[in-house]
Amino acid sequence: MVAFVIVSHSAKLSEGVADLARMSAPNARIFPAGGLPDGAYGTSFDLISEAVKCAYSEEGVILIFDMGSAAMTSEMVVESLSLNKVRVVDCPVAEGAVLGTVLAESGVDFDEIVYELENFSKTE
Repeated sequence: MVAFVIVSHSAKLSEGVADLARMSAPNARIFPAGGLPDGAYGTSFDLISEAVKCAYSEEGVILIFDMGSAAMTSEMVVESLSLNKVRVVDCPVAEGAVLGTVLAESGVDFDEIVYELENFSKTE
């Protein structure tokens, strides 16, 4: 099953988003990676890297972030790990996590989930 890493400046926010997604997709593979190791606000390259490594499988890992430097740090992690099927997706963090995990639990593949999340909030 495709896994998700929720990257946030706040540990509580990333954990809360993961909990919210599990309400709709209880078997989801979702890993919070929020805040700094000392509990302060910020994004941690090391925490995000560990979450991606724990989440990784051949099915893929999608990173969803809250804002700003979380995107940049997530991209740096993805580039440093050189793993197949790992992608940072820009979408609403809570809604994207719920939609993505429901799709993953339903058996939808990595590329289709990425497509759905990238187009989630776009209007035609």
